[in-house]
Amino acid sequence: MSSGHFANENIMQAYLSDLLTEPEVDPVQQQSVERLLKSAEQHLKPAQSETKVVTDAADKEPQTQSKPQTQAGEGGGASVAERAGFEQGEFQALYFTVAGLLLAVPLTELGGIHQLEKTSPLFGKPDWFDGVMIHKQQKLNVVDTARWVMPQKYDETLAESLNYQYLIMLGESQWGLACESLVNNVTLQHEDIKWSDGQGKRPWLAGLVKEKMCALIHVSELIKMLDRGMGMNDDNSGAGL
Repeated sequence: MSSGHFANENIMQAYLSDLLTEPEVDPVQQQSVERLLKSAEQHLKPAQSETKVVTDAADKEPQTQSKPQTQAGEGGGASVAERAGFEQGEFQALYFTVAGLLLAVPLTELGGIHQLEKTSPLFGKPDWFDGVMIHKQQKLNVVDTARWVMPQKYDETLAESLNYQYLIMLGESQWGLACESLVNNVTLQHEDIKWSDGQGKRPWLAGLVKEKMCALIHVSELIKMLDRGMGMNDDNSGAGL
């Protein structure tokens, strides 16, 4: 996960493609992706004093070592944008879909993308907890995203229509959001977002992307809620998107 911006969409597309590639990768393709990631790192050199791009040789999932950002709930009256680390400038986000709903996650908070595999349910967990998926000896917690985001609309018909394909990992946590499709990555400006007022009604919602009117996920706050076993309505919002 890189805290800088990818150099261009071609690099991002290669990154997504490589993340979704099974372990047996064509050597020529692997070398091509490595060259693209090196190219991206060169574009990030001006920010190397604050950020270092690290490439996982097994997964080709960029990770980051960066200065800690102010967490939500700290810094007094800091705005949601400031607490999320997007108080100025531009940033990139990945659009993905769940039951026809478009969602966005900042690339700086993207912990990885995996093809969704068989999950093992655990007793005593909330209904939105789909189970544990084993990926390279790691236990990943899979969230039934549709059930979590729109519990008031979730019924048997909706459940049967879902076709989850991928797992969007949240930051450095073991939590992942099941999704049906990856749409594309976009560059967003601060003013492109209608930022949440930060009053705590929906701590997981950083704001709405104005053009698409889709939710921009506040990853660190969502992780806190999932760690506590909280559903979307447990934050006293009382309603869906």
